Amino acid sequence: MSQSSALVERSNIAIHLSRMALRQPHTLAVVVPEGRDAGGRVRYTHLTYRQLEEDSNRIAHGFKAMAIGRGTRAVVMVRPGLDFFSLVFGLFKAGVVPVLIDPGIGVRNLGRCCREAAPEAFIGIPKAVWAQRFLGWGRPTVRWTILVAPGRTRTAGWRVQTLDALRKAGRDARGQGIDATPSIALLSPEDTAAILFTSGSTGPPKGAVYTHAIFQAQVEAFRSLYAIEPGEIDLCTFPLFALFAPALGMTVIVPDMDQTRPANVDAAKIFEAIDDFGVTNLFGSPALLLRLAQGAETPSRRLPTLRRVVSAGAPVSATILERLSHRLDRPAQIHTPYGATEALPVAAIGSSEVLGTTRRLTDQGMGVCVGRPVAGIEIKIIHISDDPIPTWSDDLLVPAGEIGEIVVAGPVVTREYFNRPEATSLAKIADPALGTTHHRMGDVGYLDTQGRLWFCGRKSHRVILRHETLFTIPCEAIFNVHPLVARTALVAVSRRRQVVPVICVEPVRRLSRAEERRARQELLDRGAEFPHTKGIRTILFHRSFPVDIRHNAKILREKLAVWASRRMI
Repeated sequence: MSQSSALVERSNIAIHLSRMALRQPHTLAVVVPEGRDAGGRVRYTHLTYRQLEEDSNRIAHGFKAMAIGRGTRAVVMVRPGLDFFSLVFGLFKAGVVPVLIDPGIGVRNLGRCCREAAPEAFIGIPKAVWAQRFLGWGRPTVRWTILVAPGRTRTAGWRVQTLDALRKAGRDARGQGIDATPSIALLSPEDTAAILFTSGSTGPPKGAVYTHAIFQAQVEAFRSLYAIEPGEIDLCTFPLFALFAPALGMTVIVPDMDQTRPANVDAAKIFEAIDDFGVTNLFGSPALLLRLAQGAETPSRRLPTLRRVVSAGAPVSATILERLSHRLDRPAQIHTPYGATEALPVAAIGSSEVLGTTRRLTDQGMGVCVGRPVAGIEIKIIHISDDPIPTWSDDLLVPAGEIGEIVVAGPVVTREYFNRPEATSLAKIADPALGTTHHRMGDVGYLDTQGRLWFCGRKSHRVILRHETLFTIPCEAIFNVHPLVARTALVAVSRRRQVVPVICVEPVRRLSRAEERRARQELLDRGAEFPHTKGIRTILFHRSFPVDIRHNAKILREKLAVWASRRMI
């Protein structure tokens, strides 16, 4: 049996890497910056597909040599780079389950997530390993600790293994033929492939359980949806999405940026990386896209090599889409797929349709159009409820065009949260008749007559008044069109046993008191023109909204509501 035919018989997301290594062994797989030379030019280091395949093979064999086997959960806290990609694909090949937690969620949340995941292995950079050893992250269950610090052999008495030692153990266990020998565990499509923790921006972080079948469906969905071809160049501004790039045959370029702070990115360095390699694909949060759209130092800079820009994590304003689109050459456009850690992609739309059709409706308070369902995805709108719904029934559906809770089903939808049965019961609806699971997105919206989904905000952020319910996105859009407004947020404040709707405003710049008074009156006049905002009579100005850690884009309305209530005392 040939090597390629043997790969076909296995079920493992790492198969895609092995296939690409056979197809394009000398193509660059991962490229990472390593400082600058005397002339100020970026120095890069890299792995080709063959090198990434060989290194991940060594690591996979190393796990086996250390008896870290199939089904073992391993927390991974490693920065994006060569080791990160080799390590994660090595884990997949060995059947070890990587647990990926956003490092920016705070020390307390990191510790809680580690305990909840009950990992048997902990793999991290020195700072993370120190926290694991001395703050007790995962202490009750961790049996193996692996330090990722290239060239470092001493571990300061921590009694931990190093990644380089793991590589050596893998090589020694299988002999010199190791590098060319795939080590891909034979797994069921429904076996757990990874546990990905949500950002916690709309509640406590939860570990979504990914199977190899879900990863496979996502790879095929993105390949088909955006016509991605092997040999393309991807800019890695969000590590989790970048893991798809090698599976799709793209070269991953890691830019010089803090991946946990996309809102602070230096646009010039992103432009530089795009120019250095002719990047064709860019996935970035709305906050990063804003930085690229602004690019004050290079207002005329164009990005002719980009075939597509993809953004997720929060709605992208039409203003950002318009400004960034001017930097792209046709037919390239900005795509804003709708989804979540638990289900992605669900629906998709491009900037051409937004700017040409739906933007006007958004500005009138109709919500944000996030497009049509992706192939294989079923989207339904049900009556809004905060209670568990154990079993699906068509009685749950709302009339066509009515705002309700968004639920989705399909091959990219996760079925459970790890060790969180209560959260699972709140988010999942079983459909025994079809043998599927519906995921409650936690969002509200509606389907229009063309089958497009319109997003109207988070369910938990709705403002319930005595005679009506207000939804964030339709209300905020009315006020966002004001030239002095960067963005707004609808929150609820309790006063004298009544719920008062409040619009918090983040201005485009610091305003004088006179400007604030004038802008407030203009906003109130604007709100009075629309039936769903005419009852909003309180406007508060906030210099800079609190936002989520992962994307720096989701507004933390819970914190704003506390701030607003204090301002109104």
